[in-house]
Amino acid sequence: MNKNYSLSELRTIAEEVLATASHKILLFYGEMGIGKTTLIKELCNVLGVEDVASSPTFSLVNEYKTNTNETVYHFDFYRINDEEEAYDMGVEDYFYSNNWCLVEWPENVKNLLPLDTVSVSISLLENGQRNIQLKTN
Repeated sequence: MNKNYSLSELRTIAEEVLATASHKILLFYGEMGIGKTTLIKELCNVLGVEDVASSPTFSLVNEYKTNTNETVYHFDFYRINDEEEAYDMGVEDYFYSNNWCLVEWPENVKNLLPLDTVSVSISLLENGQRNIQLKTN
């Protein structure tokens, strides 16, 4: 998937990401403020999360339940000091739980990531739209 979109198309983009993703671990790449958390919130809405999704910047991970009792994990590794911190919190247990894992700043824990993931890269275009690219790893 390689597509340009505006924020008004966010729901459609989230639906396409979930339909296209071949794995449940989605790694979000992009500059600060590009819209990773905004997209993740919409992905949670599409998945049926009943809680308000928010960035787990200080807790590292938020856990959400969907209306079908599935679990969705949302990680934010922006402020992590080293991979050992993620390892100590049991990140591998989350990654291998067969639940949706939505990971912001995965480059900060690159040695702990499973092989079967989907990279979601977001960039800003000159016209204000975003470009999203999905790549299966």
